[in-house]
Amino acid sequence: MATAAAKRYARAVFELATDEGQVEEWGRRLTAVRNLLSETRVAAVLTNPTIPVSRRMELVSGAPHELDPEASNLARLLIESNRVNQVGDVAEEFEALADAAAGRVRATVTTAVELDHAERDRVAEQLSERLGKEVRMTVVVDKRILGGLKLQYGDHMIDASVATKLQQLRRRLADKS
Repeated sequence: MATAAAKRYARAVFELATDEGQVEEWGRRLTAVRNLLSETRVAAVLTNPTIPVSRRMELVSGAPHELDPEASNLARLLIESNRVNQVGDVAEEFEALADAAAGRVRATVTTAVELDHAERDRVAEQLSERLGKEVRMTVVVDKRILGGLKLQYGDHMIDASVATKLQQLRRRLADKS
């Protein structure tokens, strides 16, 4: 779960992006910043308190091939405020704000086996029709559910997994004995 600070940064970036009409571009910038600052060796240097903050900020500024000026400014701001480790949360919160503004919903589908492209499309299409919104779906494979699927979107969870059905059946049988 994102911290209050990560949510504030995300909201500020989203408001700037909206005002500039560059929500998608800022989404790409945040992805670039997240990718750079989340790299293990880079993060170790940028969070090292023995290196002066000004030097750490120079390191990011000296990588123009990695980040454009706006993304570089955001990275320096995160370094200066000692929030490098929250860049992933900032990016996720930004994506959630962008999705909400565009009328999209993110969903996570958990299955016991990998879904092929057609199956993914079918699940996304059916969910989209049901919700009346565009769906951006992530598929997770978890063999422990045995079969069926679990669907999570927003604060909703639909569990149609075989493992849950078996567990419910066990409880009913145990209650009757």
